[in-house]
Amino acid sequence: MNVADLGLPVDVPSTALFTDQYEFTMLQAALHSGTAERRSVFEVFTRRLPGGRRYGVVAGTGRVLDAVENFRFDEGVLRFLRDAGIVDERTLDWLAGYRFSGDIWGYPEGEVYFPGSPILRVEGSFAECVLLETVILSVLNHDSAIAAAASRMSAAAGGRRLIEMGARRTHELSAVAASRAAYVGGFDSTSDLAAGFRYAIPTVGTSAHAFTLLHDSERGAFQAQVDSLGRGTTLLVDTYDVAEAVRTAVEIAGPELGAVRIDSGDLLLVAHRVRRQLDELGAVDTRIVVTSDLDEYAIASLAAAPVDAYGVGTQLVTGSGHPTCSMVYKLVARARSADPGAPLEPVAKKSLGAKTSIGGRKWAARRLDEHGVAEAEVVGIGEVPAELADRQLLVRLVEGGEVVGREPLDAARDRHIAARSALPMSAIQLSRGEPVLPTEYV
Repeated sequence: MNVADLGLPVDVPSTALFTDQYEFTMLQAALHSGTAERRSVFEVFTRRLPGGRRYGVVAGTGRVLDAVENFRFDEGVLRFLRDAGIVDERTLDWLAGYRFSGDIWGYPEGEVYFPGSPILRVEGSFAECVLLETVILSVLNHDSAIAAAASRMSAAAGGRRLIEMGARRTHELSAVAASRAAYVGGFDSTSDLAAGFRYAIPTVGTSAHAFTLLHDSERGAFQAQVDSLGRGTTLLVDTYDVAEAVRTAVEIAGPELGAVRIDSGDLLLVAHRVRRQLDELGAVDTRIVVTSDLDEYAIASLAAAPVDAYGVGTQLVTGSGHPTCSMVYKLVARARSADPGAPLEPVAKKSLGAKTSIGGRKWAARRLDEHGVAEAEVVGIGEVPAELADRQLLVRLVEGGEVVGREPLDAARDRHIAARSALPMSAIQLSRGEPVLPTEYV
């Protein structure tokens, strides 16, 4: 059985109200004007990456598919809309039978993206597509921000293991989504059991300082933990004196001690001292885990330290300073009439400043150089050039209202590793810079 199929006790039965009111007022007005059934194309994209970032990471696609499937108006939801006077009876009757019946294409989860990349394309009637705007952006903006931060941390970790442990630093449901996104971005495990239950992400955890403080002595706490969890457990050694704690830990667990965790102090200096002490005590296989408000820069600064794993919380679940990707959902094409055969016409907002957009139903491809390294994100309208035909990025996710693009989470995680590896090496630099690939429009 797929663990994800079990759902969570905190799941909501419908995603239909995870939206903004103006989606419904637009729907009502479109139904009255006779334009609601015009075939339309909406696209999700971002005009720029967060300051200094070299690439973005698509995450949350699987959750978007769940949200589209669960976008239903049951009696309770309809009653709320009626009692609050949000829409009229004609619109309520239309909503009662709502089922998305269109098509969705998008960058597969784990793929990287750049300014202007058509990350998601939603096609159907204006009425059924416009209602999905807020929930789609909510999922993609949050999850992609977390995955981008996770990817930077993963690159900085250089193959060392990463533990997501930010559940206590964000909303309880956001924490589950953040764990999922972090896993896509390269993290190995999570402390959040809800994420483990919902998405089968490996979970880890042993003890906090409170457990040590509960006992009359640190030795008593370590002995109790080892007796219960075995010699392979991880002991937290910075409650009092680190050197004394390490000595006590090895005396109790022996060289089979799984790991020690350091949660404070000069991590670079302390990690070196602890590694030397462990080796001298014969615990050469005991690992060192460090925590304490880490971000990608702190992880990079510990590259020369004898650290085996990093636990990251606050900075990860807040996107390491960029909690959103500023993605937008824009109408880029629509038919002139509700006739199913009416051709699509490009449309775009005309705006001063940086809020410009480009009309037309777009494709995207990534051009590689002679060494197989990505050199440009190519976005176009119309026919795809023959030389880019096998480099197209969008895949079908929903066809005729049926989800066809759902995949295991590990597939997205593996895809991200491959996609990041195909970028120029400067992509993983932490210094501020422009997107590592230019976006070319053809």
